[in-house]
Amino acid sequence: MRARLRCAELTLTLATFLFIVWVVNGAKIFAAGTRPNVIVITIDTLRADHLGCFGYREIQTANMDALARSSARFSHAYTPVPLTLPAHTSLFTGTFPMATGVHDFAVNKVPSSAVTLAEVLRQNGYATGAFIGAPVLDSTYGLNQGFETYFDHFDFSHLDESKADRIKRRGDVVINEALSWLKRTPRRPLFLWVHLYDAHYPYSPPEPYASRYRGHPYDGEIAFADAQLGRLVSFLKETGSFEDSLVVLAGDHGEGLDEHGENKHGFFIYNSTLHVPLLLKVPAATPRVVRDEASLVDVMPTVLQALRIPIPASVQGHSLLSEILGRPASGPSNLYSETFLPLLHFSWSQLRGLQWRGLKYIDAPRPELYDTTTDPHETKNLFGTRQADAHMMRERLITILHRYTPASGAAPSENGLTDPAFLERLRSLGYVATSTGTFADAAGKELPDPKDRLQVYELFWEAMEDGTHGRYEESLRKLREAEKVEPDSMPILLLTAIDYFQMKDYQPAIQLFSKILVLKPRFAAPHYYLGVIYAQSSNIEAASENFKRALELEPANFSAAFGLGAAYLKAKRVEEAAAAFQQTIRINPDYAEAYTALGEIYLYQHRVDDAVVVLERAVKLAPDMPVAHYRLGQAYEAKGRHQQAQEEFRRGKPTDSSSHP
Repeated sequence: MRARLRCAELTLTLATFLFIVWVVNGAKIFAAGTRPNVIVITIDTLRADHLGCFGYREIQTANMDALARSSARFSHAYTPVPLTLPAHTSLFTGTFPMATGVHDFAVNKVPSSAVTLAEVLRQNGYATGAFIGAPVLDSTYGLNQGFETYFDHFDFSHLDESKADRIKRRGDVVINEALSWLKRTPRRPLFLWVHLYDAHYPYSPPEPYASRYRGHPYDGEIAFADAQLGRLVSFLKETGSFEDSLVVLAGDHGEGLDEHGENKHGFFIYNSTLHVPLLLKVPAATPRVVRDEASLVDVMPTVLQALRIPIPASVQGHSLLSEILGRPASGPSNLYSETFLPLLHFSWSQLRGLQWRGLKYIDAPRPELYDTTTDPHETKNLFGTRQADAHMMRERLITILHRYTPASGAAPSENGLTDPAFLERLRSLGYVATSTGTFADAAGKELPDPKDRLQVYELFWEAMEDGTHGRYEESLRKLREAEKVEPDSMPILLLTAIDYFQMKDYQPAIQLFSKILVLKPRFAAPHYYLGVIYAQSSNIEAASENFKRALELEPANFSAAFGLGAAYLKAKRVEEAAAAFQQTIRINPDYAEAYTALGEIYLYQHRVDDAVVVLERAVKLAPDMPVAHYRLGQAYEAKGRHQQAQEEFRRGKPTDSSSHP
């Protein structure tokens, strides 16, 4: 007995000694005026159970596995939201979506009041750089706060924001930019964030991964991302900075892969899309596997505590440093989860959930309760047989929602279950809060449970995929099938109208866009498309009225402003056209087509100097746009700069599609 006690005392003493050594060494580093570099790698749509270090044998992820062997690997880490923008917002602010209002993608923006990890590190002397693999994290959405360098560079002038989640920048391009930044960054502590989007749908891995993982392209994309991680780690090792760097690797969310009938992610909040890999390499900490539960909101406080930097009061996660050092957890993680995608995009109920001590509760019109210890794949809903546990979990969920919802602004008196700004947004979309903590339509009718609309949802995305590839008839067939279940569904009507629009079958398109506006008068998109249709049929008055209405409803819609300018120009209303193109530029200063159109007007008005200015800007923004070069050549010729004019004429040509008075 005494021997066992002495052994236990020795173990405790050794653990304490190692912790003290770590703290002292950290203090020495800080006293010398340096802090370790911080490297964060997020790999989009990465399921933990598709990595070698998590036991998956069908893939080779040598670099992630090696990083896991030098890190604390959290075997039970979860994202709060299975969508890219809100998941990254939670990771980099240490807060839940209730705090920032970022519940969704594309229509949200991180508020300037949010405190990001990059801001804190920059204030503490770090050089900060981020390199992004997809437009869903473009600086437009606000996660660039605190970054001196933010490599997004996505051209939204030619990108439909509603499809931004489908556009990829390959991981090798992202890593190339990151390595270039590392090579030119002065020697001071640096914070690097690399975002690899390759594993996100559509899956199209490059060779040799396409052949190596034939039939399993998702795994091929992960293997390719692993190779790119290897390039980054190799550079850090070659420069001698890897050992002393604090490294984080995390998935932002998983992928359904047909579990629970969900092919992709964002629709449900089962662990197939919430469970993510999380590796944290802290200098001087012994590698280990941590089985305590963790959330992505815990990453920011962990990094800051490891660096001995004060954690902002706004942070809602808790530090995992104790677990990383092999000590008892400082407290349980709050494993809150949500998705508002069904509500915001399809008028179906949102889902919110909580995991705690082996139980998983999902708040829905038909609630769900799972024992994740005995049923990790969440196949047996225990809500009907364990009512006491379900009630307890729902009360805990409500407590967490209250605790992490901002106190500022008017309290959402109906139920207190969402932040005031977001509640107001839902009201503006026609939803009303109910006493049960869910939402209803404007007539008070309870919204459908997403479980009952899964087939419609999958049909919708298949139809969108068909339309993207020009298979409009097939797309329309699937939309008609979906409409049998969901008549007058806004997204189904809109996608059907867009299919007819793309087919140039304008009469049914006009009828559908008009029907949508009857159902939802304050919807900008139908007005924009109607404007385009009427402009092409030379009904300039109808075109301009619809473009103006689209702009009123959506002031940031530069495409509507440009369309309005083109319609005015077609009607020879030159001054009004110029004003519309100027408005386009104010909304989007990087829209080359607007500068070109404005330059053409200035040439017509003999304002040659003004034409030179805007046309030079156009060719700088779009060096491959022939008409911009040609018009600039005309402007140079008018200025007597003949040699420059000839050079521009060689690089450009007029086009019938160019707008001119």
